[in-house]
Amino acid sequence: MNTFDRSSPNSVLVVDDERDIRELLVLTLGRMGLKCDTASSLQDARALLQRNQYALCLTDMRLADGSGVELVQEISQLYAHTPVAMITAFGNQEAAVEALKAGAFDFVSKPVDLSVLRGLVQHALKLGTPPRPASDAGKPAPATGSMLSRLLGQSPAMAELRTTLAKVARSQAPVYIAGESGVGKELVARTIHDEGARAAGPFVPVNCGAIPAELMESEFFGHKKGSFTGAHADKTGLFQAAEGGTLFLDEIAELPMAMQVKLLRAIQEKSVRPVGANAEVAVDVRILSATHKNLAALVDEGRFRHDLYYRINVIELRVPPLRERRQDLPLLADAILTRLAAAQGRPHPTLHSDAIEALAHYGFPGNVRELENILERAFALADDDGIRAADLRLPEPQRPATPSLLPGHAPHGHVAHSLDPSKIDPRESATSALPSFIEEVERKTIELALADNRFNKTRTAAQLGITFRALRYKLKKLGID
Repeated sequence: MNTFDRSSPNSVLVVDDERDIRELLVLTLGRMGLKCDTASSLQDARALLQRNQYALCLTDMRLADGSGVELVQEISQLYAHTPVAMITAFGNQEAAVEALKAGAFDFVSKPVDLSVLRGLVQHALKLGTPPRPASDAGKPAPATGSMLSRLLGQSPAMAELRTTLAKVARSQAPVYIAGESGVGKELVARTIHDEGARAAGPFVPVNCGAIPAELMESEFFGHKKGSFTGAHADKTGLFQAAEGGTLFLDEIAELPMAMQVKLLRAIQEKSVRPVGANAEVAVDVRILSATHKNLAALVDEGRFRHDLYYRINVIELRVPPLRERRQDLPLLADAILTRLAAAQGRPHPTLHSDAIEALAHYGFPGNVRELENILERAFALADDDGIRAADLRLPEPQRPATPSLLPGHAPHGHVAHSLDPSKIDPRESATSALPSFIEEVERKTIELALADNRFNKTRTAAQLGITFRALRYKLKKLGID
């Protein structure tokens, strides 16, 4: 064990019972301008931690007097501002995941790839600024942009989300973001990226359900010129595009099994092989993933690989639906209307009490995204005196099933609005009433399908049983944005 004057903030504690590994790490870190203390046991490491502050701790998994996981847990609890990374045996992904779950910032496998190590250390040093005190963690984040404004809320559910998010942002562990459609999973992912050590790097979101299966490998990993018909030039994949930053895999449940295998290997090995390439390319990305589906249930049904689920779900972050934080509705509505008014150069509209009451009693199956859509439509249609309940055009509380009048089958999971054909005067049906009724049913059905599919028009068309071109025509005809 060696020590020195701790005057530099860029000091690292290296814990390993193999002398050669310690010397290699000290040499590599020294070339990066860092000073190192070394310890060969848990006992020595604990003594150094009590006396000094470190910008980073690197610890081996197996030590003579215990497990490195014990040290990870102690540092996470007692020295929360010191990131700790685990050194694991090659191919021991279970140990790596165990370390990340215990609170490790990241991990590196033996034999240590020095370029990977340098990248890890650089990310760790960017975490030098302590996070906000725990007493402030439950307070709303400052509304410095539309992304943060959508995470506003005083409800206990949102306070808990922000508290967890602040901790998660300081890690490099994969995060699985669970939540219903429209709750803002991508915004949560962007916040994790922006508040973490990779904020200066790219944030690359990808909708896994929007990529054709035959193009997935090329999209994720890239390809070389001539590797297949149509490959007229080299192409950079999504992993390489996210180098040094974050890759957000939205709707990860939509990945076919064959792609799940390749994705798992890329995450574990931290490298990808472009289609047609002879060698793998190292990549430095943090993986965040999300889906509105129950991923654990899909694993039980054999539709999602257990090993991939285990790997991406190191930390699970649940985003609450809007119905679990109704007290946040006025704050959210005000933030959305403020943004809409600014974008359109109009005065901030008044949300009248009857409109607030109507919103409070609505279920919001589309969550925050649906609230935005409702308010944007109401803002466009409202009179100068503000938005009233009628301007919201909310669905009726009871919505009996109505067969879809669109071509193809009725959308799964939808029930039409309360439009009763029996109330139409048959004497008028040959004139304006029936066409108007049909148009209204089409409008309501399409709007519900769009909300269910997170306003993805390709998936909406498939669910409605019509072509994408037919959906575009109907959107234009019905005046739906």
